[in-house]
Amino acid sequence: MRYLITGGAGFIGSHLADRLIGRGDEVVALDDLSTGSLRNVAHLEGDPRFRIVRGTILDHASVSELVDEAEVVVHLAAAVGVKLIVERPLESLLTNIRGTEIVLDAAASSGRTILITSTSEIYGKNASGPLHEDSDRILGSPFVARWSYSTAKAIDEILARAYWRDRGVPSIVARLFNCVGPRQTGEFGMVLPRFVRQALEGDDLTVYGDGKQRRCFCHVVDVVGALVALLDHPGAVGDVFNVGAPFEMSINRLARIVIDAVGSTSSVVHIPYEEAYEEGFEDMERRVPDISKIQALTGWRPTLGFDRIVAEVVRSERATVPSSTSERAQ
Repeated sequence: MRYLITGGAGFIGSHLADRLIGRGDEVVALDDLSTGSLRNVAHLEGDPRFRIVRGTILDHASVSELVDEAEVVVHLAAAVGVKLIVERPLESLLTNIRGTEIVLDAAASSGRTILITSTSEIYGKNASGPLHEDSDRILGSPFVARWSYSTAKAIDEILARAYWRDRGVPSIVARLFNCVGPRQTGEFGMVLPRFVRQALEGDDLTVYGDGKQRRCFCHVVDVVGALVALLDHPGAVGDVFNVGAPFEMSINRLARIVIDAVGSTSSVVHIPYEEAYEEGFEDMERRVPDISKIQALTGWRPTLGFDRIVAEVVRSERATVPSSTSERAQ
C-alpha cells in the first residue's frame, strides 16, 4: 500500500513510517518541519519506499496532488502541545481546522481512506472515571486557549464524520491519550521529555500546579500499533476510538521516577499554572481512557510498561545532551 502521512517527520509520524515501511508499504511524509525534524526520518533516507516532502497542509494544491498519489492518508499534522497552543492560538486554530478540512477535501476528491488523529483534550475537564468515546465533553470558556484547542479538534472529528456520511469518505478517528517515547520533544510542553532533559542537565524538575493531577502514558510503539490495527480493519471506518494505556500516574510521581532513572540530584519545584502558561489556565484532575471499543474490534491493547518508556526516553535524551552536562546532573 502507498501511504501519505501528514506530519510524517514528527514524533508519531516517523514511528508510523517505520512500522509501515517495515512491513513492505510505501510512505510519503509531508511535513513543514515546524515541530517535526528531519532527524526523525534520517535513518530512512535512501530507502526507495520512503519520500519526504517539505510542505504545509494549508497548501490545497500540493496536498491534493500527494493524496491523489496515495492509497491511504494518515493525518497527523497538527499544532500540538499545551505550550504551543497557548503561545500561538491563531496559528494553532488555522492549522487544526483549515488544515484538516483541506486534507479531508483532498481525500474526498480522490476517494481515499483517511485516519485522523484526535486527542483526549476532546473530553475537557471531564474527570469521571475511564472515559468512553461517548462521554460528555466538559469545557471552560472558549477564550481560554486550552478549550479552544479542544473545540478545534472536535471540529476535526465532526468534519471527518460529515465527510464520511455526506461524501462517502472512509474516515477513522483515533483519540490519543498522552503518547510518549523516543523522538518526542519537550519543547512544546510535553511533560516526560521535558522532565528527562531537566534531570539530565541537573536542573530542578518544574511541575505545574500541585502535581497531584493524574495522567495515563502510552508508548508510541503501542500507539502506532493501534493506528495500524484501525487502518487494517474495515469495521473501523466511520467511527472514533480511544487509544491509550489505562494506567494512571500523578505528575509528582512521574517526576520522582525520572529523577531516579537518570540518577540525578535534581529537586522538584512546583510552579503555578498562571506562571507556566497564562492567567486563567485550567487543568483537570485526571483523564483515563476506556479502550474497550478498540479492543473489541481489533484486539489491540498496550503492551509496553512505564519503566521501559522512561528508560527509552532517558536513553534517547542522553544521546542529545553533552556528556559533561549529563555528568553534572549526577
